[in-house]
Amino acid sequence: MPTNHRITQIEDYAQYVDDVTIERIQEKARSIAHLHITNVSSTYYGGGVAELLSSLTLLMNSAGIKTGWRVVQGASDYFGVTKKMHNALQGGKINLSDRKKQIYEEVVYENAVRNHLDHDRVIIHDPQPLPMVMHYQKRGPWIWHCHVDMSQPDRDLWHYLRPFVEHYDAAVFSLEEYAQALDTPQVFMMPAIDPFIVKNKALSDAEIQERLNHYDIPTDLPIVTQISRFDRWKDPEGAIKAFQIAQQEVDATLVLLGEIAADDPEGDRVYNSLLEYQNERIILLAKEDTALVNALQSRAAVVLQKSIREGFGLTVTEAMWKGAAVVGGNVGGIRYQIEDGKNGFLVDSVEQTAERIVELVQNQDLRQRLGENARETVRDNFLMIRLLEQYIDILGGFETQYQLTATPSASGTAL
Repeated sequence: MPTNHRITQIEDYAQYVDDVTIERIQEKARSIAHLHITNVSSTYYGGGVAELLSSLTLLMNSAGIKTGWRVVQGASDYFGVTKKMHNALQGGKINLSDRKKQIYEEVVYENAVRNHLDHDRVIIHDPQPLPMVMHYQKRGPWIWHCHVDMSQPDRDLWHYLRPFVEHYDAAVFSLEEYAQALDTPQVFMMPAIDPFIVKNKALSDAEIQERLNHYDIPTDLPIVTQISRFDRWKDPEGAIKAFQIAQQEVDATLVLLGEIAADDPEGDRVYNSLLEYQNERIILLAKEDTALVNALQSRAAVVLQKSIREGFGLTVTEAMWKGAAVVGGNVGGIRYQIEDGKNGFLVDSVEQTAERIVELVQNQDLRQRLGENARETVRDNFLMIRLLEQYIDILGGFETQYQLTATPSASGTAL
């Protein structure tokens, strides 16, 4: 039965990159078209990793590279442990008890049993499914891609996780400053956005207004927004406090919008802790609506991302792509996107954030200049076509040959 379904192709990026780049990437893609690749992560929705994989796996398939995506399954206690691990890798603390290790390793083993990863390349994302590599006779190279801020990981947790990592053939981190003492080769590549999805494509004024009206978001005053998971590392409370200070000088509306991801049991608690601040000018929304994200980032006078830890910060990239004036925490990957005063502002405190809100609400010319520079920064550095080429280079760059021993366990299945 004929359909009109279509996914993004490499050549669709010709409007953003030159023909030489398009042809080079197409040739590289053909060189690994014989490979079968899969990704394993912790959730299909909520957060930057899921969004990245959603677009990247489709683009790889459209380029002729057979690429799949699987998600680990587990009960709430498993995701409770992995969330604590995620926090501890970003500088928090964890009581790494034997019970937590048991829950973690048992659920990962169960996922290894039910997933038959007989692929030429396997890419495991973040700590949740990390130990899966221990339960397979590898058919080809396995890659661990860590998306979190690893600048100050809890040393006890890292001591526990490092032996798992060293069973991989490569470890990928977003920034060189996240490098660790590992025998495993390390690669550094920053994430990217898909300009063709609903969240990032251009919306008309009418489409923007329809989404804002749908959620009763007032537009009579300038909008300040922060869009991210309800996660303490994103510092939504700090964003609210900065806005409250700014309100003493300017009239505006703050909208905090976030998803509560399936792999984040803390999301509900963080969201509920903020409800006491809500009023007619401070609006909290826990919604999954990519068109609303687009509408807010496109219409806002100021987009905040007041993170205190940030692996990269794709919400910053998304807002910059829309020509928004972005104020971001001076941490992690945000610093690699925002050049302070040129295409946005970096801040180190609630008070600095408030000052930048006031300045941007009052100065439309400044907002426009920063926004124009921001969009150009993303076009040059942070579109999915660049990340696709980097992945192709990694996947095609392995020369290690795997000599599989003839055993009752088939290659790529749990041992």
